[in-house]
Amino acid sequence: MRKVLVIGIGPGDPDQVTVQAIKGLNRTDVFFVMDKGTAKADLVRLRLEICERYLENRSYRFVEVEDPKREDATTASYKAGVDAWHRRRAEIYERLIRDELDEGMCGAFLVWGDPSLYDSTLRIVDQVLERGTVAFDHEVIPGISSVQALATRHRIVLNRIGEPVHVTTGRRLAEDGLPRSVETGGSVVVMLDGEGAFRLFADRADLQIYWGANLGTADEILISGRLCDVVDEIASARTRARQARGWMMDVYCIWKGAAHDVSR
Repeated sequence: MRKVLVIGIGPGDPDQVTVQAIKGLNRTDVFFVMDKGTAKADLVRLRLEICERYLENRSYRFVEVEDPKREDATTASYKAGVDAWHRRRAEIYERLIRDELDEGMCGAFLVWGDPSLYDSTLRIVDQVLERGTVAFDHEVIPGISSVQALATRHRIVLNRIGEPVHVTTGRRLAEDGLPRSVETGGSVVVMLDGEGAFRLFADRADLQIYWGANLGTADEILISGRLCDVVDEIASARTRARQARGWMMDVYCIWKGAAHDVSR
């Protein structure tokens, strides 16, 4: 039977690729890559560099396909737009697995960070299986997430003692505001924030932010401090990073209280 691996490769630093992931890479005959255009060509290059570094089997090949365009996230029904995008991706995945993998071969999707956290690959693979038109077995290999990398680079613990960590997106942070738990000792980690929702709380002198962009890459940026003091610095850094490379991936943690205060 065909085999499909979904491999988490971390946020960008090749040194953070796990031993299990390296073993998975070396089992792979064909790597499937969704091409997101010239602005994000660096992301394809980083995948190639990881393979060149760790693969002992030089007979592998890359198959790049154009990623279907996703509807504007500001449309009336965000979920409907995402569902439609996933269906188009599922059609592409189905074709790749059917046409590019012979029986007994192994294909792989390389996922930034960890496949279990704000990534659609596993959902789309499940959709392909539900279609029932191509048979394959699949396996998931975890990776270091950008959330873990953020905490490591800032040398912080994300939670206070006995308190929760709320993980959400920039869109939900803008719509819902800070989680109630932040006001009572918890923290919030924000991913996929294209619009800079942290700026909505720039008037709060009691909030700390630990922000990082392009973690693990040569272009990594780290900024931390009272949100009201560093909000403009972070906004400017985000703009410069996008202008320099055409893309930027960031993540941040916010809590109420003093810097590095994890006691409450």
